[in-house]
Amino acid sequence: MPQRLLLIIALVLGLASPAWAADPPDSTPRTAVISAFAPEIVALSRATRDQHTYVYGGTAFITGVLEGQPVVLFLSGESMVNAAMTTQRALDRFHIVRIVFSGIAGGVDPALDVGDVVVADRWGQYLESVMAREVSPGVFETPKDEPILAAPFGMMYPKGVQVTHTPGVVEHKAWFTADPALMAVARGVAGKVTLKQCAGATCLSKPPRVVVGGNGVSGQSFVDNAALRAWAYKTFAARVLDMETAAVGQVAYVNDTPFIAFRSLSDLAGGDPGANQAATFFQLASDNSATVVRAFLAALP
Repeated sequence: MPQRLLLIIALVLGLASPAWAADPPDSTPRTAVISAFAPEIVALSRATRDQHTYVYGGTAFITGVLEGQPVVLFLSGESMVNAAMTTQRALDRFHIVRIVFSGIAGGVDPALDVGDVVVADRWGQYLESVMAREVSPGVFETPKDEPILAAPFGMMYPKGVQVTHTPGVVEHKAWFTADPALMAVARGVAGKVTLKQCAGATCLSKPPRVVVGGNGVSGQSFVDNAALRAWAYKTFAARVLDMETAAVGQVAYVNDTPFIAFRSLSDLAGGDPGANQAATFFQLASDNSATVVRAFLAALP
């Protein structure tokens, strides 16, 4: 879905007036509130007052006040490169003091269900890997010169991502950690929100909940595969799998900016009892994530 759709939605709803790239960047200290694609951010945009829209590099950035917090809302675009690019663009243009991601994801932990909102402690890139040489049918040679993290999935051997945070120093990082102070706020609101249970006439079998802690993983693939889901859970102890958060976490780390992500499960990444459920529950999941994010923003100091 095109990045410009957020701007179109805002203008049609009368929520924003355009300010194009010639305008100076906003200098107010703000919380960046990011979603991957338009349906995820509609509820947050509608609740934001005093809006002003900037467009940089084709991305609409909407500033305003949400739950008492000065914010800048924008779409990351789907997948890792888009998420990294737009997050860095926002950090370069605005005075961002923290990053909050709100969106949908696939559930990996068998203890979780569609509609649940996961707030992971840390995020890794499960597709950062070496595609190993096949030495005989179905047998792959273990890479010898790479920092392999864990057991492979077929030919795919996961490894850390290279990051330069300190000039001249290259790190191999497996995880990007959510800010502990922000996680504490999330724990404080987790039991105080009411989440949606029904998408029209289709209802979940039990009320969704907010789950704080554990691991999340990201990669540039939509996953609807039971075997890969099981591997991600066993290998990374992952609760949730998406296509953007770890990239945002890497950008936040390099820029010394606190970040946190709220991901609501629209499907079970191949573990669904029948067909993938994302088409049925993506809006419910999006709204549940937005509900928790609004409670979180309201609870910030």
